[in-house]
Amino acid sequence: LTRPHSLICKSFTMISFETKIRVEYHHTDQMGIVHHSNYVKFFEVARTEWLRAMGITYAEMERRGVMMPIVDVAVKYRNPALYDELISVTAFVDEAPMARMTFRYEVRGEDGREIATGSTTLGFIDSQTRRPQRAPQWLLEVIKF
Repeated sequence: LTRPHSLICKSFTMISFETKIRVEYHHTDQMGIVHHSNYVKFFEVARTEWLRAMGITYAEMERRGVMMPIVDVAVKYRNPALYDELISVTAFVDEAPMARMTFRYEVRGEDGREIATGSTTLGFIDSQTRRPQRAPQWLLEVIKF
């Protein structure tokens, strides 16, 4: 997955991040459109880059003893994305995380059409005990909630 362009925007309680992904041949099915399973991967790219833009990486979170497994995923498909198209995937966080953190996503084509929307909810767990925990205060400070 490529990420040639990034933009970060902040407004009141919503924080969003946009990344661009070029649809590669391996993302598509026999019909030449993005296979439905790849949208979850695109969401992961946007989510990972959202965290990086906020000043933290998944690797650093894990070094600090925090893991974030996905507990829920939803995708609604609107229009197909095509081979070699440059799509925009925007991740939104609408509220401060507590024991869970929910991201919303919008996927748009080069022409601005809506391709897909979705969400993922991740839980916070201690990497040693694998027990649920609240979002650590240092993380809330880093992401400015």
